[in-house]
Amino acid sequence: MGVVGWHASHELYPPSELLRLAGRAEAAGFRAGMCSDHFHPWTVGQGQSGFAFAWLGAALASTGLPFGSVCCPIQRYHPAVVAQAAATLAELFPGRYWIALGTGQNLNEGITGNPWPAKPGRREKLRQAVGVIRRLWAGEEVTHRGRVRVQGATVYSRPARPPLLYGAAITEETAEWAGSWADGLITVGAEPDDLRKVVAAFRRGGGAGKPMALQAAVGYDPDEAAAWQAARDNWPVAALGLDQLQDATTAELTAAAAGVTPDDLRGKLRVSGDLGRHIDWLRADFELGFDAVYLHFVGRDPGRFVDVFGERVLPAVAG
Repeated sequence: MGVVGWHASHELYPPSELLRLAGRAEAAGFRAGMCSDHFHPWTVGQGQSGFAFAWLGAALASTGLPFGSVCCPIQRYHPAVVAQAAATLAELFPGRYWIALGTGQNLNEGITGNPWPAKPGRREKLRQAVGVIRRLWAGEEVTHRGRVRVQGATVYSRPARPPLLYGAAITEETAEWAGSWADGLITVGAEPDDLRKVVAAFRRGGGAGKPMALQAAVGYDPDEAAAWQAARDNWPVAALGLDQLQDATTAELTAAAAGVTPDDLRGKLRVSGDLGRHIDWLRADFELGFDAVYLHFVGRDPGRFVDVFGERVLPAVAG
């Protein structure tokens, strides 16, 4: 079986609480971690948004877990800054940090005041940013004139081996494209048939034999109705469309999610009061070819989730 990891949701919890939970997750038996990277949460009600790169340094220093994050290097972050930040973490913690790159969301990238490009333009910028980052990790002095602009940049503090650079993809089209340039794939939980198509597209595009990771949003409470209500309170955006999530602001998403009910989330989140169901979901993920699954808890009492899954789910999956 593959690795079951824990996802640190910066949208839902203060950085200090997430750091405590990271240590608790390691003690419970989770074998890896990852975190979100937002400037704003999806909705105002989520209420948090710590700075990922600073938090990752603390998490890597205070645990023995490997960690990764999903980042957009085309607007809020300049690709040279991303290259430097990732290189520093990888040099400090050899073999324990990976980074995934994607085309981002307006709710985070719009803070620069620059226009939000349509998806084809964002893809072109991302592909150029990937090239810049890889050249900087190789020790080159980089000047680039294109959709991203770099002048005489060199990253001097570099790891012996650069971190793995994953492609973040949700659709088949993006997964196939990412297969041509990424070291691996990270996607999000979906119905098995949809996940199977994303995996096939990534492999078809050049990803065959490369590692694949999944971030799965899960809810658990012995009272399943309470689990669904908590998921609705914490993660109503799961009911919204992909284009809306990429293009809308936090205020617009908050308004759009106001009318979401627990029933609207069925089939979009992995919520169950039956731990056997959670075990089955994980086993199915590994059977699809995923090397790591990061559980993103969207319920209440994240500490209980870590403890219960560590005691009853992780051993069953490992066995």
